[in-house]
Amino acid sequence: MRIIKNLRWYMIGMVMLATVLNYLARNSLAVAAPTIMEEMHFTVQQYSYIDAIFKGCYTLTQPVAGYILDLLGTKVGYLLFAIAWAVLNMAHAFAGSWVALGILRGALGMAEAAVIPAGLKASSEWFPANERPVAVGWFNAGAAIGGVLAPPLVAWAIMVHSWNFAFLLTGGVSLIWAVGWYKLYNTPDKHKNISAEEREYIYAGQESRHHSSNKQKVPVSQLLKDSQFWGIAIPRFLAEPAWGTINAWVPLFLYKVYGFDLKHIAMFAWMPLLFADLGCVLGGYMPGFFQKHFGVTLIVSRKLVVTVGALCMIGPGLIGLYHSPYFAIAMLCFGGFAHQTLSGALITLSSDLFGRNEVATANGLTGMIGWGGSTLFTLVVGALVGIIGFSPLFLMLSIFEITAMIIVWTVVKGRPDKKELTPTPAV
Repeated sequence: MRIIKNLRWYMIGMVMLATVLNYLARNSLAVAAPTIMEEMHFTVQQYSYIDAIFKGCYTLTQPVAGYILDLLGTKVGYLLFAIAWAVLNMAHAFAGSWVALGILRGALGMAEAAVIPAGLKASSEWFPANERPVAVGWFNAGAAIGGVLAPPLVAWAIMVHSWNFAFLLTGGVSLIWAVGWYKLYNTPDKHKNISAEEREYIYAGQESRHHSSNKQKVPVSQLLKDSQFWGIAIPRFLAEPAWGTINAWVPLFLYKVYGFDLKHIAMFAWMPLLFADLGCVLGGYMPGFFQKHFGVTLIVSRKLVVTVGALCMIGPGLIGLYHSPYFAIAMLCFGGFAHQTLSGALITLSSDLFGRNEVATANGLTGMIGWGGSTLFTLVVGALVGIIGFSPLFLMLSIFEITAMIIVWTVVKGRPDKKELTPTPAV
């Protein structure tokens, strides 16, 4: 078989593409919401129920998805989830009421719950510790790229045909990806195209718990007793409402507050997600920068990235100071950058603190707790936005992420029984 140089970056590229397509499917409803709400005659609060059902099912399924991925392996487990979310997203085209949309969104949330645990698991399989934040940053950037693509693509599909066609299009492309994934992905120990040099480089730079062949899983009860687990879980509970709001509410915010039509939503709603991409990528390189120039440990470098994200998140809290839609969009761009910088560091911490046979389960559990916060906040938005407006809710998001930063610094200490790995020369 032909040897492919730096194969690990091709593998993470496939994971990143999956995240792009996943979020393209996920964000389709947010962009189409004004059109669908007018056609089906449902309210903003009913829309919040639809979004909350998605997030609730996504929340509850995260640890289940993580467990399945650890049980079946990344290749087969991710394939099954990808096929499910593709088919369910396409089924949205046949919904005739907000209740039907809610049911389909719930099922979609269950299928999409695997995307972050699978990406993290693949990163822990294919990358040494010093490169892992960069890998996580790149695959996590796929979330924002999908969000960037959704407004113009969905708006185009609606204008040339219908909102129904938009869901068929954004779901169908994931089926194509699933075929490629099954053919091309495998772990480094099984992949036929990896060089012996690269395989050795990967394993030499990983913590021993990541290349253990032991299949025994750590009981969930043991994870829940671990203070390190809660040092990630509680900050994710506080941080995820920001991401849920940026993905699900920005188009409707621009429509309700500033009167943006579908064309203007397509022109501007993607911008916060573009900055979220920058947060993912730059956030992935920041730990190495902090380690090199400030001599900090691996764990402290992650904490510093969380700090950068939390401080930038102050931006959305300022939206209420001015009435300009362009100021609001600019502050939401700060929010997109801030959240994905912080979120990528939190996700990477799971792979730093938990081993090969528990990392997806641990990430699934922290994801469940995080998206629990996002689900609750969605219901708060639906209940209060008509009374107090959006601005106080954006301020709450800023406060949440500052609090998350404080908890990370206070609770996460690293593993005293695991050595800090030093960077090794890249192949």
